Amino acid sequence: MVCPMRTDMLDYDLPADLIAQDPADRRGRSRLLVLDRSVERLEDRVFIDLPAFLRQGDCLVLNDTKVLPARFFCAKETGAAIEGLFIEESEQGTWKALLKNARKIKPGDRLILLDRPGRPWGHIVAAEKLPQGQWRLRAESDQSAEAILRQIGTAPLPPYIKRQRTDRRAPDDLHRYQTVYARNDGAVAAPTAGLHFDSDLLSQIENSGVRIACLTLHVGIGTFRPVQTETLEQHEMHSERYEISPQAAETINQAAQKGGRIIAVGTTSVRTLETVAQGRTVNPASGKTALFIQPGYPFQIVDAMITNFHLPRSTLLALVAAFAGLDPIKAAYRHAIEKKYRFYSYGDAMLIL
Repeated sequence: MVCPMRTDMLDYDLPADLIAQDPADRRGRSRLLVLDRSVERLEDRVFIDLPAFLRQGDCLVLNDTKVLPARFFCAKETGAAIEGLFIEESEQGTWKALLKNARKIKPGDRLILLDRPGRPWGHIVAAEKLPQGQWRLRAESDQSAEAILRQIGTAPLPPYIKRQRTDRRAPDDLHRYQTVYARNDGAVAAPTAGLHFDSDLLSQIENSGVRIACLTLHVGIGTFRPVQTETLEQHEMHSERYEISPQAAETINQAAQKGGRIIAVGTTSVRTLETVAQGRTVNPASGKTALFIQPGYPFQIVDAMITNFHLPRSTLLALVAAFAGLDPIKAAYRHAIEKKYRFYSYGDAMLIL
C-alpha cells in the first residue's frame, strides 16, 4: 500500500531577497537551470541558450491565454480605499471578485471605481458577499467587464510581488506580465514560464525545425493557493478552462508519431496536454480541467517541460516533483538558492529534460 504524500515534503526555505520583484531587463536574459533527469545533472545557462537543448522534430507547446488587467481599485463614498481582483463575469455586468480591506462593506453598498491615476471612473455595487473573501458585484455600466478593466485595471501580480497603486512600474507590468504570444483573453494570472520568450527566440526555434503548437488554459486564482491539507490526496484541486484546437492537436500528434519530443512550456500546458492525452495522442477538446498531477502520476504525452520556480506546498511544485522526482527537484531548488537564482513569477526558469 502506497502512503499518501505529506504536504510538508514540499517545503523548502527561500531567502526573501530571492523573490523576484521585477522581470529580467530583457526577455530571454533570465537564467535557465537545466535538469537532465536521465543522469540527474544540473547545468547553469541563460534562457536564450534554450535552442541548444531542442532538436529538429520536437514540438514546443505554448499556452496562449491572455492575462486580463484584473486588479482594480475602488473606494467607498467615505473615501476608504479597496483593492479588487476580478475573477469572472457570469453575465453582463455581474462580476465575481476578491476584495481586500472590505470588512466594513455591506451588501448594497455603492463603490466608486477608480481609473489608473486614481480618479473616479464609475460605480459598482457590492451585491452579495461570498465565501473566501469573494463578492458578487454589479457594475453600473453597459460595457463588459473586460472592456472596463482594459480602461482601469492593472496587472494582477501575485501578492509576493509588492506594488502600490501608484507604483511607476505598473504600466510596464501590463506588458511584461504577459507572454508575447498571448491571444485569448481570460486569465487572471500569467503562465509565467512563457514570459521568457521573445519573438526573435521563437523564430529561431521554429527555423531550426522545431514545431510550435498553441493551446489555451485560462489561469485562475487557484494557482496561488497553497495546499493546506496534511496530505496532497486531501487537497481539492481548482478547475480551469482549457481549449486545444484540431490544428494544435494535429501538430503535436505528428511530432509524437515521428519520434519528436513534446516539450510543454509551463505547468498549465502540462495539465492541458495530460488532460486530453490518450497515450501518445492528444485529442482536440475544450472544457474545464481539475487534473491534479502529483508524485506517482503516469505521464502520457509530455517528454520535457520549461517551468519557473514554484512556491512551497503548491500544486505546481507537486507537478514538477511528479515529473522529475521529488529528490531531484529538491536538489535542484537547493542548487538554485545557493546560486541565487530569482524565484517565482518574475524569476528565472528551469528546463527539465
